[in-house]
Amino acid sequence: MSAMMESPPYSPVETVTDILHGKSVSDAYRWLEDQESPRTRDWLADQARYARFYLDSIPGRERIRARIHDLIDVESYDSLQTSAGRYFFRKRLPGQEQACICLREGLHGEDKVLIDPAQRGTGPHTAVKPVCISPDGRLLLYEVKQGGERTGKFELLDIRERETLPDGLPRGHLRGFAFAPDSKAFYYAHAAVDNDRPYFHAAYKHILGANSTADEEVFVAGEDKYLQLYIVPGVEQLGLLVTRFAEETLVDFYLWPFGRNDPEPVIRNFTHKFVPILLRSCRILAITDYNAPNSRIVEVCCRRGSDAEFIDLVKEEDAPIQSWVICGQRIVVSYVRGSQTEIELFNLSGRRLGRLPITMSDTVRLLAASEDSDELWFEQESFVKPIQIRSYHPGAATTSLWAERKVPFDSKQFSHVQVRFPAKDGSQIPMFLVGRPEVLEGGPHPTLMTSYGGYGVPMTPQFSVFVAFLLERGCLFALPNIRGGSECGVNWHQAAKRRNRQVAFDDFIAAATWLIEKRRTGSEKLAIFGGSNCGLLVGAAITQSPALFRAVLCMVPILDMVRYHLFDNAYAWREEFGNADDPDDFAALLRYSPYHNVRDGTAYPATMIVSGDADQSCNPLHARKMTARLQGANVSAHPIILDYSRHRGHAPVLPLRERVEALTDRIAFLCAQLQLPV
Repeated sequence: MSAMMESPPYSPVETVTDILHGKSVSDAYRWLEDQESPRTRDWLADQARYARFYLDSIPGRERIRARIHDLIDVESYDSLQTSAGRYFFRKRLPGQEQACICLREGLHGEDKVLIDPAQRGTGPHTAVKPVCISPDGRLLLYEVKQGGERTGKFELLDIRERETLPDGLPRGHLRGFAFAPDSKAFYYAHAAVDNDRPYFHAAYKHILGANSTADEEVFVAGEDKYLQLYIVPGVEQLGLLVTRFAEETLVDFYLWPFGRNDPEPVIRNFTHKFVPILLRSCRILAITDYNAPNSRIVEVCCRRGSDAEFIDLVKEEDAPIQSWVICGQRIVVSYVRGSQTEIELFNLSGRRLGRLPITMSDTVRLLAASEDSDELWFEQESFVKPIQIRSYHPGAATTSLWAERKVPFDSKQFSHVQVRFPAKDGSQIPMFLVGRPEVLEGGPHPTLMTSYGGYGVPMTPQFSVFVAFLLERGCLFALPNIRGGSECGVNWHQAAKRRNRQVAFDDFIAAATWLIEKRRTGSEKLAIFGGSNCGLLVGAAITQSPALFRAVLCMVPILDMVRYHLFDNAYAWREEFGNADDPDDFAALLRYSPYHNVRDGTAYPATMIVSGDADQSCNPLHARKMTARLQGANVSAHPIILDYSRHRGHAPVLPLRERVEALTDRIAFLCAQLQLPV
């Protein structure tokens, strides 16, 4: 066991009390919300020294680092886009800090580097990513990010000349983008970071070569913080999608046929999901959950002077639609049934054509497809198989491997089973268990557990270097399919949504209890981890049942559920969590808010909280305040540490060297707490 300083850094208690709906709510560390104050920066420096003293003293970390480097530093491909037999993607070779944007002419052509971020001279935290290709294949819009920031700078490359044009967009949030059909202009909805009207939402037309000050305003959605505007590209017309976040989320959709003066409203004040695709023939297809909780795909028929009509193409199934694309003359639809991915094919009239051949235990994500090609591209992976990019040609009904990550991991040593355990309310919850055969046979064994439990996101088999390392050390990996996801249909999500959120936490705690009762593990051998919404999940688990767990890794979390909606764009999560402006939501949020449920004098498990300045999705104030609160309340000998970086954000774009160091720290922390061999 590594050493610790005698006590964590001092965090002054300066209690602020709010009266919310007649109830007093105290906040001891409100001052840590000010990210750039000298006090906060000094506190972060003290926390960094405290964490490094512990992490650097863990035995065997050099061996851990070497193995992590071997697992991560492999050739990788992602962000694939296609255009007329040309393939644009990110590729990182071993030794490169960041991936380059590359072009391949034809399926088996040579990979040519278009954009190398290392050549920009801005340091290893600069990352690039392809966004959009012009209809004539001549121009590439790509994003440039610094560290994990949510905003980006958008540049335009003349592919043939290998020249960056002066027609880019400054650093900010790109809400929508579409090239004009002749590729001589583009349309955009963009909020620059230095915009003096940050809540003004409009779409503009920019003619290539012209000064941006001459850009034409083609549509105004309004000036409101609680509004977002998106552009839907089309050949004959442009779609404009306006989302307003009020008591309920409202959607407006407009069509703007090129050459006409004003966009025409198609849908107004729609209270259901509506995500359209514009086909070349001027047909409008959309996915909606209107009269279909699991969602359906419809054709939208517009009639002047009357409401739009929805005509079913792909009817609602017993499982929710996860994603869909148009591939040539086919609609390709992805479902998850009981954690198993299924891909169905339909023609443009909705007639079922068949199913994509995939391995039962694999997770598949649809990638690139277009109306102009019958090539379908998808990612495929499993618990023990790293990501592959594969293509499918419906005419031949065959799939072929295009690229894969050749991670040096012996997958044949490991397998998985699926079990069920009883929830607090008696419901039967499925759970994956992954490990070596002798680990799956029985325990107790060191165990790592995670889940998600929100937004209807299903937990399916995926490869993780983090998990792979621990599997090699004899750990059991447990992945319960708790409510809040959609593995068992949309009702699975609804059961743990908003004021029912506690159901997801109860399911997660029940999974841990079952593993211990069945002697698969023990509380001294059980670690949990998760990020973002899952950071909330593990935060709730340790504040509600701290004795169940030995170690906790809580990454980029939301933890102060009373104030979360006041920062960045978190107000958009109201339908998922509710917010404290509503008295009934407030009561539910306060009951489980991890930050408000830390109890003085409690023995908490070893906890490592991870965050950074650049996170504008789950504001890092949550991590800072929770660290201070846990350190002040904890009476166990277990460490409570904060791993924090200026460059870290929600997007996983850290350079190779820092990714290796970050994973080394997290795995070393768990190895020390679970006493694993390294």
